[in-house]
Formats: sequence, structure tokens, C-alpha cells
Amino acid sequence: MQLPPKSLRLFGLSVLTSALALAASTGAIANPPAQTRIPTQIEIAQQQVSVLVAGVFKAAEAPTTGNARIVVEGGQRYLEFDSTFSTTDQALDLHVVLDTDANPPQSYSNLGRFVNLGSLHSTTGSQRYPIPDSVNVSSFKSAVIWCRMANATIGYATLGQ
Repeated sequence: MQLPPKSLRLFGLSVLTSALALAASTGAIANPPAQTRIPTQIEIAQQQVSVLVAGVFKAAEAPTTGNARIVVEGGQRYLEFDSTFSTTDQALDLHVVLDTDANPPQSYSNLGRFVNLGSLHSTTGSQRYPIPDSVNVSSFKSAVIWCRMANATIGYATLGQ
């Protein structure tokens, strides 16, 4: 087999290099078209939200309103407050806790009776707090807005079916 002249081989190599560069710059090589995938029934079920328990906030030390609920989404449990949630913005160091009693105390002498889900994100509006897998949700009967600094229950929602 006889090879074409050197100039023809270089021309062919140049054309091939230009074609590859053009394809790469348009994303034809680096980003092949995505295939549409239909989610499985398990994936659809994991995306759905199931409500385990819910309750309405009541005032304790300060006016607190709105709704709370514990939900499961994608295998993860969350405590959620709806868009009508509101509590005082005058208290410092507010935390969200789950309490074992439906009517939590005004102040806590036993700090082991609740699970602290963290600092309150905002004194108004929708928010969500992940619940650790180690927490047995059925043991907790209320969601509490607690002022850690003053050890005072600001408001709470009794969680029921």
C-alpha cells in the first residue's frame, strides 16, 4: 500500500484536527445528549411527602402561631413549620426542640427530656429541621420554641395524629 504524499497527509490531519476542535467547542463530544429516564416506582415513592403528625402552635411566654408537622420525604424525617408560623423576635438564642410531653414546662429542669434540633432559622415563615435517624419520633409529643439563654418555653405545638 502506497501512502499519499506528505502534503496530503498533513492536509488530512489538519482537517481532522479542525473537525475535532469544532465538535469539542460545540459540546458534541464533551456533552453528549442526555437520555430521558423514567423514574422507578421506588424513586417516586421516595419523593413523596408523608405526614406523620401535626399540631398548631400556642403561646407560652410569647405569642406563637402557625402549624408544625413531622414529615418523611425521601427516607428523611423533618420537622416543618408552615408559612403562617410566627413567634417573638424579642428573645435571644431561640431553639427548636422536640419534647416528650404534649404540654412542655415553662422552663426545663431535665435537659434530657427533649431533643434540640438547632437554632430557630427565622421568627416567621416556612422552615424545615432534619430529625436525626436515632430519634424515635413516636416518643415526642410537642414541637417547642425554646429560649436557651433564659431557659423559657416561648411557644409550642402539641403533635397528634
